[in-house]
Amino acid sequence: MVTCFPPLASPDAKVLILGSFPGQESLRKQEYYAHPRNAFWFIIRSLFHLEDALSYKETTQVLISHRLALWDVVSSCRRVGSLDSSIDNTTIQINDFRSFFREYKEIDRVFFNGLKAEREYQRRVLPEAYSFCRTLQYHRLPSTSPAMAMLTREEKLARWAAVLDKLT
Repeated sequence: MVTCFPPLASPDAKVLILGSFPGQESLRKQEYYAHPRNAFWFIIRSLFHLEDALSYKETTQVLISHRLALWDVVSSCRRVGSLDSSIDNTTIQINDFRSFFREYKEIDRVFFNGLKAEREYQRRVLPEAYSFCRTLQYHRLPSTSPAMAMLTREEKLARWAAVLDKLT
């Protein structure tokens, strides 16, 4: 079994971005979206007009300062490789969203980084969720994973611009 990271969030977070579960490179580096071909940090840097030379820590601080929170749906599981399709669904444990939403009360929108994150949340979190989870607005965005090759980085960026619209 492997375990995900704690959430990145400020107390006044407004928008939550949920992935499914960290890939092997992310787990190795202990950083969200660490695979060099994953478009997530390219998208964040582009949306906020950040320099490519910023470190992971600096970039996550910018993300948090813009009231964005980052986490994964799955807290632990067994998986060979990095693909979501390689997750052994019988081993999935879900993060504690009940406590999370109690702590981060200003979050009103959730964006899913891909289909797996959305499906696992709908299947395993919403049926057990309290009413406040049901009042959140949910949006699925295309996965930033290099495995989602149907869209270019620029096409993904255009769709992810919806996150900025929800921050204002």
